[in-house]
Amino acid sequence: MRVGLVCPYTWEVPGGVQQHVGDLAEALLDLGHEVSVLAPSDSAAGLPPYVVSAGGAVPVPYNGSVARLAFGFRAAGRVRRWIREGAFDLLHVHEPTAPSLSLLACWVAEGPIVATFHTSNPRSRAMAVSAAALRTALERISGRIAVSEAARKTLVEHLGGDAVLIPNGVAVDRYARARPFDGWPGEGGAIGFLGRLDEPRKGLAVLLEAFDLLGRERPGLRLLVAGPGDTDEVRARVAPGLRDRVVTLGRVDDTDKVRAYHSVDVFCAPNTGGESFGIVLTEAMSAGAPVLASDLPAFQQVLRGGAAGRLFATGDARDLARGAAELLDDPARRRELSAAARAAVRAYDWRTVAADVVRVYETVLLPASAAGPVTAGRKESV
Repeated sequence: MRVGLVCPYTWEVPGGVQQHVGDLAEALLDLGHEVSVLAPSDSAAGLPPYVVSAGGAVPVPYNGSVARLAFGFRAAGRVRRWIREGAFDLLHVHEPTAPSLSLLACWVAEGPIVATFHTSNPRSRAMAVSAAALRTALERISGRIAVSEAARKTLVEHLGGDAVLIPNGVAVDRYARARPFDGWPGEGGAIGFLGRLDEPRKGLAVLLEAFDLLGRERPGLRLLVAGPGDTDEVRARVAPGLRDRVVTLGRVDDTDKVRAYHSVDVFCAPNTGGESFGIVLTEAMSAGAPVLASDLPAFQQVLRGGAAGRLFATGDARDLARGAAELLDDPARRRELSAAARAAVRAYDWRTVAADVVRVYETVLLPASAAGPVTAGRKESV
């Protein structure tokens, strides 16, 4: 089948939804389907061959973060043209509640539409206020997918209806093997973090506080921090005597991201909220890194209640420090968690997840089999 995927967030800025859409596109291509992805992008240069630029985006506060979205008449025109030229059997829009391309696609498209809901935000005032307007778009959707129970609950509570639960995927084999960075993890132990440095809900501040406690007691302990943001500002938040043991990589490419997971004794996900799944956990698990994570509901689910990784009280730096100390001092426990993580993460492999998504496509296409390709027939003002 020919599938059109719509990503609401700019392709240049790393994020869970962008990665999900890109990995799903590649998994569908591997299964023999034709795929085109429409996403905001400042430039078409350097995009994967299956991604079409819908033009630039603007930063908008959304779900506790700052998202770069595309909206308005020009964006609507590009959505309409892409649909018209694509002759898709089906559209698959992601995060259609965000004011961006996916919402526009729901408004203008005629034909089968599947939507995936990623957001977990049970107290979303914006979604509650805009629920009536959103429903006019969501009425166009033939099939709904939620990446987690938390995302499904957010959808049900704010907009009604329900969704099939299909988790985020991860290319397990991509992360399975890599050469650690030279000198890592080292005899004194190493903790790793990957995420946006300037986004409070990623919890780096909690980890830095815990490292301050641990580092004073463990002279050889180091912290490896990767992700976009101001690395100098991160180091400035660390006690002067510990700064030389905090290594900041900045934004990393896919190769170095995998190497980072293989360069630490413990991978820490100290997120404080707003997570509906935890793709960073499944990546670390695929690499066999022992995981220490906040006890958010989404993380509890991925880590099987603590069987595939150790959980600590969300936002509690002292509890994080205790958990890290336990794992650093117990190599056998780390090996046990590594093995459990590698086994558990197989349920999230894209080969399994993509097959489940295709089954939703087939269910949606059956009633519409005689209707022809998706068209851009609707012309509501935007």
